[in-house]
Amino acid sequence: MKVVRVQYTTRPEFAATNQRNIAAIVEELKTLNHPGIKYTAWLLPDGKTFMHFDQLENEEAHQVLQSLSSFHKFATELEASDLEVEPKLELLTLVASTESYF
Repeated sequence: MKVVRVQYTTRPEFAATNQRNIAAIVEELKTLNHPGIKYTAWLLPDGKTFMHFDQLENEEAHQVLQSLSSFHKFATELEASDLEVEPKLELLTLVASTESYF
């Protein structure tokens, strides 16, 4: 299993666009219904800092996520948005959970 956590801060005027782009990823993933991808995104209390948690069964599942048209749109617009804080990516190790994973 691969668990990825990414956190970054957008400009206030881009936060709503980013939320719409994330919602489009979620909708595409729901349609795809890939059993090896669990994707969540959170907005921190400042209203402009986002945290994503991707739980992926394997590297193939990660490639599927990154190949989505909605993900490409999200990534392209995010990169062009002049972020306040650049993305910080961390690979996490699951210790314990009430959820069942891959």
